[in-house]
Amino acid sequence: MQIKELIEKQRSFFMTGETKSLEFRLRSLRTLREGIAKFEAEIALALKADLNKAPLESFMTETGIVLSEIDLMLKKLGGWMRPKRVRTPLPLFHAQSMIMPEPYGVVLIMSPWNYPFALAIDPLVGALAAGNTAVVKPASYAKATSLVIEKLLKYCFEEEYVATVLGGREENQQLLDQHFDYIFFTGSMDVGRLVMEKASRHLTPISLELGGKSPCIVDSSADLELAAKRIAFGKFINAGQTCIAPDYVLIREKDKPAFIKGLKKAITDFFGEEPLKSEELPKIINEKHYNRLLGLMQSETAVIGGKGEGLKIAPTVLDGISWNSPVMQEEIFGPILPMITFTTMEEVYREVSSRGKPLALYLFSRDKRLEREVFDKLSFGGATINDTLMHFATSEMGFGGVGSSGMGRYHGKYSFDTFSNQRSVLKRSNWIDLSFRYHPYTEKKHSILKKYLK
Repeated sequence: MQIKELIEKQRSFFMTGETKSLEFRLRSLRTLREGIAKFEAEIALALKADLNKAPLESFMTETGIVLSEIDLMLKKLGGWMRPKRVRTPLPLFHAQSMIMPEPYGVVLIMSPWNYPFALAIDPLVGALAAGNTAVVKPASYAKATSLVIEKLLKYCFEEEYVATVLGGREENQQLLDQHFDYIFFTGSMDVGRLVMEKASRHLTPISLELGGKSPCIVDSSADLELAAKRIAFGKFINAGQTCIAPDYVLIREKDKPAFIKGLKKAITDFFGEEPLKSEELPKIINEKHYNRLLGLMQSETAVIGGKGEGLKIAPTVLDGISWNSPVMQEEIFGPILPMITFTTMEEVYREVSSRGKPLALYLFSRDKRLEREVFDKLSFGGATINDTLMHFATSEMGFGGVGSSGMGRYHGKYSFDTFSNQRSVLKRSNWIDLSFRYHPYTEKKHSILKKYLK
């Protein structure tokens, strides 16, 4: 079926109103949950083929997150769908004010290759909970996972309701040329700009989940060994191919020896003495990105790692890095962790702020005053204090970027809100009709109005 014809078919189905009932939405979510359970082994094998993810990592970072999101939706959706009463101002007496969510219609979800299952299906959960139909465009680089997603969604749903479009740039272009009612995109800043430009032609609302260079500040008050372990986890899971991975570490010179020692221990505990031989070490998605990462390490001093083999790059820590180093000019998106030495926090605030608003920020510190100061001085999408990545792992908080790192939030209620039009509805009573709003506008009416609007 042609893409234009597919979208018209989905729009026709949406116009029947069938997707709007609570019963239909709950049934769809249960069907998706049952489908994921049925295909869980195939999903894990596909993630192994695309990224060499271990089964536990696949469940922890992909399928488990989606199942948890579905469970929350099944529990809370009925309450979220109900109209929400809000206060009515006295001049509008007698009336009722309500926020009434409704689905947008036909939505497009475009997902990346780094978490190819979770970042395709997690937004889909929100779109279906909100009552939309959906076209899912998985990442072309993650071929095995994209095929499993197509198989899963065909098993669960008719394509007039949920459909998968496979392919690369040509298919992306065709999709973006169509009129959708909402677009949800996760990926790079460059492609995000293109998506925003295309969406503007139809005045289509969008969410952009992008990335950037997320800083990790290690204060001298931190538990350096524990900080090193948690930073190693956040940086080297999925071989660093994580949009909210700590992109670089800011640390004082005196703290580096203990921190490096902690990193070495953590990496050995995670992947053994020879990480490149570990079955637990994920691989880089393709040759292009592998060579790009090797290039970023050239002419730099690796105090840990620094080698690659067969699309795998050993967890690497770089020392002697400055703000002008090549590795600091782009988002790394790989298992390479530069360390930059700082003297004062003012230096940190100045340099971080000058590089745009990051998707994530990490602070390791026991100093509550410093916590408040960092949050006052720096802007970012989300943060975890004394750990990494964990703010992503909850459905109780919205996840998203700010500025160049993205726009819009999802997870839990935020996903439902993102894929819903929040209608404002005022219902007036017929039994009273105050005259002061009608012509003629006398001085007496003017004084009465000013009194109640003060």
